Amino acid sequence: MVRLPWNGQHWPGRWADGVPTFRFRDAPPGLVTRRQLRARDMCPGGVDWVAQIRWSRGRRWAALYRLDTAKQSPGATTAQLQALWKANRALRTCAACGQFTDYRLPASNGRRCWPCDQTTTPTDPTT
Repeated sequence: MVRLPWNGQHWPGRWADGVPTFRFRDAPPGLVTRRQLRARDMCPGGVDWVAQIRWSRGRRWAALYRLDTAKQSPGATTAQLQALWKANRALRTCAACGQFTDYRLPASNGRRCWPCDQTTTPTDPTT
C-alpha cells in the first residue's frame, strides 16, 4: 500500500525511483497520463509528474499527472496555424506545373502531381 502524498489516501502500489508506482490500469482516480490530458484538451500546466505506471515487467512506463492541477490547453496561435497552412500548401503543390492538389504529393517523385509524373520519362542510370 502506498500513501499518496497529495491527499493522504492509501492505494495499492509501491514506491520505485522515489515516486508512487502502480501497475497498468491500477492508478488511483485523479491521475492521468499526458495522452489522457491531451484527449481532454488539457496540459500539465508546468507541474511535474507525481506518479508512474509500469507494465511489461517494468520495461514500459508512463508518467502520471494530477488532474486537479492540470490546465486547459491554450491551443494553437494564429501564427502557428498560418505556418501549418503554408507547410501543407507546399506539400500539395506540384513542383513541375504548380497545380494545387487535394492530397500530399510524395517526395519520392520530386513532389510532382500524377499527370506530370506520367509525362516525365525515367532516366537511364547506365548512361
